Amino acid sequence: MKTALKKTTALLLAVICMLSALTLGAFAMDEVYLNVADFVAPNTGEDVADALQQLIEDNPNRTLFFADGEYMVSKPLCTPADPRRSVSLKLADFAVLKATGDWEPGQAVVRLGAIYPANDTHTNGSNYSFEGGIIDGSGVADGISIDGGRETMVRNVSIKHTVVGLHILYGANGGSSDADIHSLNIIGTGTTDSIGILIEGYDNTLSNIRIGYVYTGVQVKSSGNHLQNIHPLYYSDYTDYVNSCGFLDEGGSNWFDFCYSDQFGTAFRTTTNRTSIFHDCFCYWYSSDGDTHIAFRADKQFNSVLTNFTADLPSEKNNYMLLTGGSSGTGVISNPTVQDTTGANAVYLSYTQNLPLLLRLALRLVGLVELAFIRL
Repeated sequence: MKTALKKTTALLLAVICMLSALTLGAFAMDEVYLNVADFVAPNTGEDVADALQQLIEDNPNRTLFFADGEYMVSKPLCTPADPRRSVSLKLADFAVLKATGDWEPGQAVVRLGAIYPANDTHTNGSNYSFEGGIIDGSGVADGISIDGGRETMVRNVSIKHTVVGLHILYGANGGSSDADIHSLNIIGTGTTDSIGILIEGYDNTLSNIRIGYVYTGVQVKSSGNHLQNIHPLYYSDYTDYVNSCGFLDEGGSNWFDFCYSDQFGTAFRTTTNRTSIFHDCFCYWYSSDGDTHIAFRADKQFNSVLTNFTADLPSEKNNYMLLTGGSSGTGVISNPTVQDTTGANAVYLSYTQNLPLLLRLALRLVGLVELAFIRL
């Protein structure tokens, strides 16, 4: 009798503990996050942009949680930059913000810091974020843009079918955006205007990002940015293939660490005389499609520093490890690995500082002739 009573008591206690845990879990969710589904239902097929925007503006300093499902939006969702009004958006793994209807060029599905402008890192709330879920641009909209504010975080997001996946605009702090971007998966539209990441603001950190079906993997127009473990992959229709580019550095004074260009006509390209650092970077071609393959192209002088740079070029006659637009650059290539069965141009050797000066100069002049040929 006592044994049966003990068993019954233990069972009741277990049930009570389970129910308490469920109740506390639900309570914790309601307390920590504002559940969007309580106000705006997913999967209705209707445009909910206005309702979501109102929810954002009515709930300052809250985290808005989007449950799994599809939320159709016909215009950008704009979050405040002012820390006193800021919100964080958190999406479940299978929550989708999907563009619907016609969009103006350059408009993103989510624009972080686009309203109530501010340049303030001292007030609590400056470190707002976007985390999780899926952004679907439907081939007409960009994915996420960082329009203003400071210390913006974007992490663990899948961005699909966008003209520009992530766009960091000129920042609020004299151009500095100070954004932290981590763990994205971006798929573009495959067209020649499709860009995985476009950076115009300064002083950003980006890491662990995969990009595919774009013409330009990463385009950097500013300086002071650190990019680590970024992997863009080209698999479009080879229109103007030689100018497709994995990493396009137009600002200079940037740092690229273990960045990997895959199958682009030009893997890495600089357009300024300023020095950027490329450490442990790698380029690879999984097929020999396309007439010309360039590992590193400097439109002006080659002044960058390449350490442990690897170029795995395909078996084609038009292979170029390095093309430069000036013969007197001060760049350095340290410990390169060039894998190429047809013998890529030797101009890069003139920057290893292991050859006699006259031979280095001769090789650089050859590089100028090759670049002129490419431009024709």
